[in-house]
This record gives sequence, structure tokens and C-alpha cells, in this order.
Amino acid sequence: MKIGLLGQFGSGNSGNDGSLEAMLVFLRRACPEAGLLCICSDPAVIGERFALEAVGIRGASFSRPFFRALDARLGRIPGRIGGLLSMLRTAGRIDVLVVPGTGILDDFQETAFGWPFIVYGWCLAARLRGARIAFLSIGAGPIHGRLSRWFLKSAVRLADYRSYRDDYSLRYVQGLGIDTSSDHRFPDIAFGLRKPVRPVAAERPTTIGIGVMHYRGWQRDHVGAEAIYRTYLDKMLRVVRGLLDEGYDVRLFMGDTSDETVLDDIRIAFAGSGGGRLSAARTTSLHAVMEEMQKVDIAIVSRYSNLLCALKIGRPTLSLGYAEKNDELMAEFGRIPFCQHIETFDVDLLLRQVRIVLGDLHAAGKAIARRNAMIRSALAKQQNLLLARVLVDR
Repeated sequence: MKIGLLGQFGSGNSGNDGSLEAMLVFLRRACPEAGLLCICSDPAVIGERFALEAVGIRGASFSRPFFRALDARLGRIPGRIGGLLSMLRTAGRIDVLVVPGTGILDDFQETAFGWPFIVYGWCLAARLRGARIAFLSIGAGPIHGRLSRWFLKSAVRLADYRSYRDDYSLRYVQGLGIDTSSDHRFPDIAFGLRKPVRPVAAERPTTIGIGVMHYRGWQRDHVGAEAIYRTYLDKMLRVVRGLLDEGYDVRLFMGDTSDETVLDDIRIAFAGSGGGRLSAARTTSLHAVMEEMQKVDIAIVSRYSNLLCALKIGRPTLSLGYAEKNDELMAEFGRIPFCQHIETFDVDLLLRQVRIVLGDLHAAGKAIARRNAMIRSALAKQQNLLLARVLVDR
């Protein structure tokens, strides 16, 4: 059996790569004889990191400058047709196409002919070549673009198996007019990653972790993107200053390579004035993020993957989310009062909530641990379901 794994892997987003890794761990244990093919953003990076065959998401492309220029003049239509033909050839080599987790069904920072078209193209190719299609613990919505919505809705219709990581995603797909009566609700597969095993210092100052994000609004190249980012940065500077003034250590980390911009902006702003109590880690994987979580008492995060890592490690967390997925995950862990939106959050409220959370660490930690145990059980159930219904030779 040959299994294809489709996703935005190798693009610098640690959450996406963590979902891929969790799926690979399961497949290599449960289906050791299966061949694996990753269809991803950067085949060279993913192929080397995970030791598997990998191909690019857009299939073959024009190599000669003349044909690339001609393709541009013709609205990229020849290139897209060529890409679809290449997808058909590759899809003929696989028996199952799996989309392992990630927020694959939205158009955050995407145009219609970005990931929405890519997901549809690969699902269409897989269906035409007789491969089974599985969407596994995915996130869905919102999708603002009309054409993006059509591509993604059409892709979902082609799937043989669908499960969603939260209730919002399930409801969103229902709202697209898709029959979800046979679909499932299972936790994010990245919860299946192993925890860090490195020892943590027994005694250290009270430390607040902050997962920064280079947030510039939902749409790519939005006219107000820079203003949105400057507002976010100014607020985060006030948060860091407030925490330092209250005597806490602050540890910055990231979830995507693009977040280095924010990390550097904050460090420059506090150069020489942090008193050594402000530090930063350039985290490039979920394992690195989880290791950082072991060094802090609580965390303030915006990226969903950072939130997942904090809760998996058992750290009470405050969310500054940009989409419903953060609120959904926080609600699962009984922490919805500690959610704000990244564009409208109140700095003073956030600092007050930090004090509240620090005063209730033990009880919050026990509640988070109970929920993590339930998640592990649910993930095992989905794995058994996959083996019985999807990952079988026919």
C-alpha cells in the first residue's frame, strides 16, 4: 500500500510539521510495510527531516524562462493545467491520500489559487485515479473568498473519511451544505506527539512565556496590514513591560519562521533595559516549543500550535487568538474566560488575568491533566478506526 500525505509542510510553520510528524509516527508503527509519499511545500526539507519520499504541491512546472513568461501572459492557465496533469500522474501511484490535521479548510493569508486550489486539485486527482481520501482531525473555516470556498467545499465532498479537531470546524463544514452524518470529531493529532524528556531546573523565578506572532490581519497584502501589526507590537511591548515591572521573568518564543520579526522587534525595544529577565528562543518545531513550555509557569499565546503545546505540557494558558480554533481548544480545557482576540485584546485585562492564573496553578494543572488523558484515549480510538476503514489493502 502507498499512502500520500498532503499538507503545507516544510513552509516554516512548526504546527503543520508537527501534525505530519504525529501521523508519520502512527503510520510507521501501524503500517510498517506501507510506502509513504509526502506532498508538501518544501520536499527537500521534509524529505531530509523525516527520511521519506517527498514531492512538491504544484506538480511539474515550466523550467525555461520563455515558457514561464508565456504562462504568466496567459494568466497561469497552462501552468495550472500542467500541474493538474502532474497531480494525476502522481496520484496514480498512491492508494490512500491523507490530509493529516492542520487548519487546511480556511483561506488565512491565501488566495483562491493558493492552498484552496491545491487541496482541490490533489483530491480530484486522487479520486480520478481511484485512491481513497481521508481528512484527519482537520480545522475548518472561516473561508472568506467565494472561489476559495468552492475549491475547498468540492475537495471535502470527495473524501471517504472526515474528522474534525473541534466542534466549530464540524459546524462550519455542515454550513457549507455537506452531509456530515458519517463524519467524526476527534482531537488534533499533534496531541499525539511525545513530550520532552529533558529535566527542568527545580528552582527558577516565576516565568511567563509569550508566543509571539507576526500578525498582519486575515487577508494577504491587506491595505491595513502594517497598521494591524504595529498595533499588535505596541500592545505586546506594554505587556512585556508590565510583566517585567511586576517582577516576573519573560521568555519569548515563536511558532513560525515569520515570527522572528516580532521577536527581534521586541528584543530591540528592550535592549539594555530588560535587566536580563527578558529572554527569547527561536523555536522551529513543536518539540522545541514544548521544551520552552517546561521552562515557564504559564503562557500567553496566539498561534494555535503554541496553545496546543502549552496545554499538552500542562501549562495554564491565556489565548490571544485570531480565529475560532483557539477559543474552541481553550473551551475544551475549561479556559474560555482567558480568551481575547489578537486585534482587540485589552492589555490591563491580560495582566490582571496573569495574576489570577498564577494564583490557581495547582488546580488548573490538575484539570488540564485530566483533559489530556481523555484526548489520548480519543486519539487511540481514531487510529483504530483508520486501520479498520481507510488504511486497508483492497
